[in-house]
Amino acid sequence: MRVGERVEFGGGELSAEVIGRGEYGLRRIRLAAKGGDVNQALERLGHIPLPPYLHREDEPADRERYQTIFADRPGAVAAPTAGLHFSPAIIERLRRRNIEMAAITLDVGLGTFQPIHEEEIEKHRIHSERYVIPEKTAAAICKARSDARPILAVGTTVVRALEDAAEKAAFQEAGNAGGAAPLIQPGTAEADIFIKPGHTFRAVDQLLTNFHLPQSTLLVLVSAFAGRELVLRAYRHAVETEYRFYSYGDCMWIR
Repeated sequence: MRVGERVEFGGGELSAEVIGRGEYGLRRIRLAAKGGDVNQALERLGHIPLPPYLHREDEPADRERYQTIFADRPGAVAAPTAGLHFSPAIIERLRRRNIEMAAITLDVGLGTFQPIHEEEIEKHRIHSERYVIPEKTAAAICKARSDARPILAVGTTVVRALEDAAEKAAFQEAGNAGGAAPLIQPGTAEADIFIKPGHTFRAVDQLLTNFHLPQSTLLVLVSAFAGRELVLRAYRHAVETEYRFYSYGDCMWIR
């Protein structure tokens, strides 16, 4: 689709105009609704953006199934799928064991799904993803680290957000001669780091994650966290024992 082309949905209830082009088929569009409320039009006319490898159209049940129990605001293009393994009953069991939980907001974007097109991963440019870390969450993470308690991230997108916030805090500390910065920088920011082998993890000690696609930045991140050979052994075991992969699949706990 070229710049200036328009597409109409719902008999003209919603329209989209292409206003910019990017690499790998990326388009920037301007949405407009006849009634003026774009969000309401999207809610009526839109579909759940299931990953393409599911090879099926979305169903009404996906509106609840392809969503974490933590979600409370719009913004992401997909669910952070490691969170799909949690139910209210599991959360209650964790609370009874005095396991502390802290929330952040993730606007999952193209950085999660864009495959690596380069022969050398160092040349891959990853899309940024917006996140929000409340001050309460940042304080809880800093307290856990000072108490020598493990910090477990639920999903690779959480890892990327926390490590980006930790990197920003370290950068601030380096430029601040007056004192040390917190481990995690709270607030709203864009995660623009590409975590690959050689990365020094500042915030996250443990990871709960699904099994990811080959040639994905997520698999590279997991390899950076656990080591390439260990991850390859885990994937071989998963294939041999017929684990389910991807968004609606099984998960692994790396520590």
